[in-house]
Amino acid sequence: MTCRHGPSRFRRVDTPSLRRGWTTGACATAAVRAAATALLTGQFPDPCTIRLPGGQTAGFALAATKLLPKAAMAAVVKDAGDDPDVTHGALIRATVSPGAAGSGITFRAGSGVGMVTLPGLPIPPGEPAINPVPRRMMTEALQAVSAEAGIACDWVVEIGVDDGERLAEKTLNPRLGIRGGLSILGTTGIVIPFSCSAWIDSIHRGIDVARALALPHVAAATGRTSEEAVQALYGLPEPALIDMGDFVGGTLKYLRRHPVPRVTIAGGPAKMTKLAQGRLDLHSKRGAVDSAVLANLARSIGADEALAGAIEGANTTLHAFELAANLPLAAAIAERAHAIAQDVLGDAPIALDILIFDRTGKLIARHPQPA
Repeated sequence: MTCRHGPSRFRRVDTPSLRRGWTTGACATAAVRAAATALLTGQFPDPCTIRLPGGQTAGFALAATKLLPKAAMAAVVKDAGDDPDVTHGALIRATVSPGAAGSGITFRAGSGVGMVTLPGLPIPPGEPAINPVPRRMMTEALQAVSAEAGIACDWVVEIGVDDGERLAEKTLNPRLGIRGGLSILGTTGIVIPFSCSAWIDSIHRGIDVARALALPHVAAATGRTSEEAVQALYGLPEPALIDMGDFVGGTLKYLRRHPVPRVTIAGGPAKMTKLAQGRLDLHSKRGAVDSAVLANLARSIGADEALAGAIEGANTTLHAFELAANLPLAAAIAERAHAIAQDVLGDAPIALDILIFDRTGKLIARHPQPA
């Protein structure tokens, strides 16, 4: 439903030595199974073993338990492994009680778990922010416990996260209309350190929300400065802002299949130069700005050989822009970036513009120019 960790902390590290962890959905499932088992048997299984969506099994130590006459609570500490997850170390609580006959399983949001308030997410408005796969995992765990006891699978399940409301402020939940806390997430039960998938999923969900709200214009930005600048320029509401990061290709490809009437791509000179060079992954690991291409572009707009050579030898993209201060280099980059992005969008019914902002949030180029 949203990114596990704050975008500003995201980075990618391609090494097999990093330790994997567990999703909030897996932790909640273990807590649910332990609580339901204790309610029926009087004993909490510790560790509590669950089956993951891929068929593997995993055991979870219980950090807290409480057995009442008509309810049981079990809690698991979230271990994200070596991933910089804001929920690492959080206490995931599950309180389970019998449901009315024939009611099936009812999910409720406890303290620190958010409620969905906007359309376009996998869970409809008015429901706890517990994603479909964790719901299925918990349902299967309760079905197994109920079958072992020979009873109907009618339960009320309340999931909470200690300090979850504060932790949620570091995620995209507020922007996606998830109020009051975190989401219970996970599709495999396993956290892969520094995975791109969580961020890209957040981009997709942001676009889904914007479409469900029938917003006519969304802006995808590479960073905080460009995001704040484009929001101020166009007066866009929060749900219209897509925290794209380096994933311009993933953003544009999803928009091609799920179009919004108007899309703005915004970023700084270096990121937009990479896009202009045809790169759809703007991360520094995927390559630096090609200074030779930048020099040739400068030549095409009037730079002499001395200036072009200086631009090719510039230390940074910012330095190159400073050298070309008397040339419309940023405008040329915006035009080329627009052509690349438009090619990815294909014939999708989208009006596209590219904006380039400097480090202070000043607009230095746009394409096309407003009518």
